[in-house]
Amino acid sequence: MKKLFGVTTAMTTLFTADGAPDVQAMRELTDFLIEKGVNCLYPLGTTGEMLRMTVEERKLVAKTVVEQAAGRCTVFIHVGAMRQEDAIELAKHAYEIGADGIGVVSPQFFGANDREIEEFYVAVAGSVPQDYPVYLYNIPQCAANDIKTCVAQNVANRCKNVIGIKYSYPDFIRTYEYLEINGGGFSVMQGQDKMFFPALMMGCDGTVSGISGVYPEPFVAVYKAYCDGDYKRANELQHVCIKYCSALRGGSNMAYFKEALKMRGLKSGHMKAPQLDLTPAEIEELKHDLDAIPEKY
Repeated sequence: MKKLFGVTTAMTTLFTADGAPDVQAMRELTDFLIEKGVNCLYPLGTTGEMLRMTVEERKLVAKTVVEQAAGRCTVFIHVGAMRQEDAIELAKHAYEIGADGIGVVSPQFFGANDREIEEFYVAVAGSVPQDYPVYLYNIPQCAANDIKTCVAQNVANRCKNVIGIKYSYPDFIRTYEYLEINGGGFSVMQGQDKMFFPALMMGCDGTVSGISGVYPEPFVAVYKAYCDGDYKRANELQHVCIKYCSALRGGSNMAYFKEALKMRGLKSGHMKAPQLDLTPAEIEELKHDLDAIPEKY
């Protein structure tokens, strides 16, 4: 089964002014990221505003990215949803369109206990073939439901296609615990962009990075330096990544991503209501912050 690795880009979803997915813009963004050398694409996650989209809109974006990638890089579709039925429908769709695998965020907003989280994942993973890779996705600060290490292990024991986890919280101890699942054979992708190089040194397979969806170059350079064994260079480049993380507000508002894409000459699209595009003053501040970053990659 394929795994996520290296620079896995959590893609921004680009919308037209009326809130529909901008298919052509998504095709161009897919090409841009592949040409810049990212290893994998991960559309329709948190960075992709997934919970604001209908199931049909998400299917359209997933199909667009898979078709445009055309086997040039690994594509995992995030399928987590508020309704378990929707997550299962999206998981089956990802398999049908030829995506390489799926990611699934834990149940959101409403509190879920350990047993409920485990059974949720067993149901979603069981809806696709057992040789089709599935990643758990733990972002407790947003989803409000944490995936404990013991729960992840239980799911992996019951579902042989659950091969890893995306962990988007800056906890080194938990990261180590996840790395010990299945005797050390569990794939762990760190979702905190600022932790990319340290996570690699811990044994993680890579990062699922939203910032790399706008500025992939420094992240790709970090991974290359790491693979070459040039850890000093990788650490220096990580600091460049951190500057971009700060300028783009750490991914807390996708409007900054979209405006930065426009500054890079790409179609940027609009925000999905109720979030709004940046104001002129915010755009000017963003431009100032980005211009202050030296390009050392």
